[in-house]
Amino acid sequence: MFLKIHRSPGSGDVVAVCDRELINTTISHEKITVTITDAFYGSSPATEADVRAALKNAGNINLMGERSVNLALDMGLVERSNCIMIGKIPHVQIYRL
Repeated sequence: MFLKIHRSPGSGDVVAVCDRELINTTISHEKITVTITDAFYGSSPATEADVRAALKNAGNINLMGERSVNLALDMGLVERSNCIMIGKIPHVQIYRL
C-alpha cells in the first residue's frame, strides 16, 4: 500500500491510502474516471502497521483499493455498504467530526 498524510493546519489532516498496484493508473466506470496519482497517495510503500497507525486517529480518510478498504473494514472504521465501486475497485472516504 501507499500512504500519504496531507497536513492542513487548522482544518485537519487527510490520510490517503491506496493499493500498490493502483498507483499512477486511471480507473473508470460509467461517467466516472479517476486518476490515482502518487502526488495524492504517495510514492513510498507503507506497511500495514504504518497504515493502521495513520488511520487510527485520522479525521479525514481517503482509501482506494481492496486491501486498503479491507484494512478499514477490519478496524471497524467503515462498513462495506458505505463503500462505492469504481469499476471493480472499492473506494471510500471517511470523515470524523
